[in-house]
Amino acid sequence: MTIVTKSIDIKTPVDNVFTYFARPEHISDQIKTDVEGMQVVPMDIKEGMGVGTTFRIIGDFSGKRLEWDCETTEFIKNEKISAKQIEGPFKKWQITNEFKALGDNLTRITMSVDYVMPFGPLGAILDKAKFAKSAEKGMETALYNVRGLLEGNGSIPVYITLDAYKKILAEKKKMNDVPVSTVLTAIIEKYNEIEAKA
Repeated sequence: MTIVTKSIDIKTPVDNVFTYFARPEHISDQIKTDVEGMQVVPMDIKEGMGVGTTFRIIGDFSGKRLEWDCETTEFIKNEKISAKQIEGPFKKWQITNEFKALGDNLTRITMSVDYVMPFGPLGAILDKAKFAKSAEKGMETALYNVRGLLEGNGSIPVYITLDAYKKILAEKKKMNDVPVSTVLTAIIEKYNEIEAKA
């Protein structure tokens, strides 16, 4: 059994950090390096991304492609999200993200992965030689990327329909090709005006 744990403090309210981590597909956008690539695909989403939500993880770990399905087992708003492997190669795989408000605008996120490698005795050797270090480095990079994103220094992955994206691009063209962020800000301002009148 191996447990890898990494923490980072993020200068944003705990609700912002929790909301980001509550969407499993956001995590795959942050866990990418030259060596490891990971994709997280939601399969069955329960209300609020809560307990029972299932997702598939597809990863390339030091040249070995692994794929496994997980289920959210614990979902306590602004405190904790846990998931475990329900089908896949690991003898055990569980991830826990814990959130702690350190102030109004400061949150500590602690990410822990508890796993037992597949491949019997060979898996234990591979884990000690490469996988644990690879997992630790990937988690650390992911947390730095999330911090940059949530503190406003990174780019946020946005999931919208192709039709909605085409409409945003049409508005962008009407606005003399201003940045997409400017288009979205204008849309939000218009929405707020309509809400205020309602």
